[in-house]
Amino acid sequence: MMKSVIEYKDYREYVLDYYRERKRTSAFTWREFAKIAGFASGSYLKLVCDGKTRLREEGAKKTALAMGLLGFEFDYFVLMVRYESAKTDREKKKCFEEMQSLSSAHHVKILGSEMYTFYETWKHSVVRELAVAMPGAKPHEIAKACRLPISAADVSNSLRFLLNAGFLTVDAEGHYQQTNRSLTTGRLKVVSVAVHSLLRQMGEFALEALDKLPISERHFSGVTMGVTAESYEKVVEELTECRKRIVSIVSADKKVEKVCRLNMQLFPLSENLNRAPVMGKKEAENA
Repeated sequence: MMKSVIEYKDYREYVLDYYRERKRTSAFTWREFAKIAGFASGSYLKLVCDGKTRLREEGAKKTALAMGLLGFEFDYFVLMVRYESAKTDREKKKCFEEMQSLSSAHHVKILGSEMYTFYETWKHSVVRELAVAMPGAKPHEIAKACRLPISAADVSNSLRFLLNAGFLTVDAEGHYQQTNRSLTTGRLKVVSVAVHSLLRQMGEFALEALDKLPISERHFSGVTMGVTAESYEKVVEELTECRKRIVSIVSADKKVEKVCRLNMQLFPLSENLNRAPVMGKKEAENA
């Protein structure tokens, strides 16, 4: 028995599961599937599921009808296709929130929806740290301890979400505990849009810190360099390992004195020169 379409977040997975279920109980073929959906190519839907092409809006509607999807299930399937095709984070965010709304209305939770909400704003990650670091603190006290603008009501709402979503628990003494010391988005593609939003927010806060905080309270550094595709990948791997080591260091702390943010950024300052780069003098900056 197949799951409801609103339990999926990837339309290709649903189409493939639908095909496999029909194939299991009959002599159903990709050619027959494509014909029912009105596609000229008998292999089109197989190519879609293999990730070699994608559905467009009209194709999504035809495929949904061919699978017998009607009403909110039809709308949800089209939204999944629209989400993947969206070109901007704003468009993806709108599609995913509509998917969430449909799934919530029918009492189904999208895998990764809590992580999406968690990363959508900086408030949840900061409150998650401060709540544990300040045993017994009231929302207004947590808000006051935060350098960033947040109200006691925002803290209360964040704490409620963190508890309901399982990011925090409360012990017998009323103190908050983290269910996991560190978090990862894993391979949940829907979370990436929210992470982009969080990175933008944290980038803005970093600029404020550069202007407002003394050097003794913040550390900024960078290096401008010429790279090849091979060395770029090695740098990315090194940054990943460095981040893991840093998480291990702070996870060993028994007591938190303050909450900090570490941004790691690596991005191109030029177009691909399409030739072996001339490795010149590196320019290092520290501020």
